[in-house]
Amino acid sequence: MASKAATKALVAATAAGLAVAAPIATASSAQALPAIMIYKVQYDSPGSDTGSNTSLNAEFVVIKNTTRSNRVLTGWTLRDKTGYTYKFPAFTLKAGAVVTIHTGRGTASSTHRYYNRAWYVWNNTGDTAYLRNAYGTTVDTCSWSRSGTATYC
Repeated sequence: MASKAATKALVAATAAGLAVAAPIATASSAQALPAIMIYKVQYDSPGSDTGSNTSLNAEFVVIKNTTRSNRVLTGWTLRDKTGYTYKFPAFTLKAGAVVTIHTGRGTASSTHRYYNRAWYVWNNTGDTAYLRNAYGTTVDTCSWSRSGTATYC
């Protein structure tokens, strides 16, 4: 049979161990993927920036639903640092699916949407993409600060 002192020491040690372990559990949960995330930004379309619709549509952002449930994105926005904004009309992103937001013009579908802009949105040498929900809360961001063509977020 253990003494009262030994029992108190064991309880204190156990409590101290739990206090140390608790922040670890919290930290790992904070690193979980967002339900809806910016997956990739193709900020530099191939070739010269001619402003053609083909070139504009080769500049895009891929948004991914990381969940097993369909998510309504109606009223959500995607924007850059300058403020060029794409606003989702009535739209649902299926579970595990992606949608690509192109800079130029095109016919919207469940997998491709279009800014309908006549010039580029994403800066090749550095920018930030902001994804916000219908309430204006930032859900995800993706930044780059170097030359290249694309970044995975």
